[in-house]
Amino acid sequence: MSKFADIQIDSGIVKRAAQGDVRAHEIIYRAFSTPVYSICLRFTKAPAQAEDLMQETFIEIMRSIAKFRGEAALGSWIRRIAVTKSLMFLRSAWTKRSQSLADDWDDVTAGEPVSHGISSHPDDAIDLDAALANLPDVSRAVVWLHDVEGFTHKEIAGLMGKTESFSKSQLSRAYQRLRPMLSADQSDQPDGATIGGY
Repeated sequence: MSKFADIQIDSGIVKRAAQGDVRAHEIIYRAFSTPVYSICLRFTKAPAQAEDLMQETFIEIMRSIAKFRGEAALGSWIRRIAVTKSLMFLRSAWTKRSQSLADDWDDVTAGEPVSHGISSHPDDAIDLDAALANLPDVSRAVVWLHDVEGFTHKEIAGLMGKTESFSKSQLSRAYQRLRPMLSADQSDQPDGATIGGY
């Protein structure tokens, strides 16, 4: 679950934040701003939009913290708000003009990995961020939620208003798309060598 699980906030600070204590709000913001921004950036791919989403997330956190019951860790609760805000961004009318949440895989730009900015030279470092950036928004979101944040397909389906099979399908298709981007062209390797010696 990314960095959220590692952040511990004293329950007294949470209570103070629920009562409107500005200093407690600041402590929570400072503790969680980096992982929240990271999630928002993964969904938006644009720093300015990620900043806006992060601010919206913290506004929602401070508005709703009095309702936080402590049944789960504060980090899990904050993470869910950040993910929800990010998914709302993907669903927004402004974003839908560039990509539909349904995200039909056949509409993705075809081509070799090189045409998507991924190097075919084995000496170049593999850039996972660049490979993920070449995925459609929804597929990238599913990969991030499943593989990094640890959400189940059922949870992803609930967050996206889709079925579990939609989530599984998006993940499978994303893997198919990422595989050639992340593997070096074996014909470029001297004497049949492979990356990592395998």
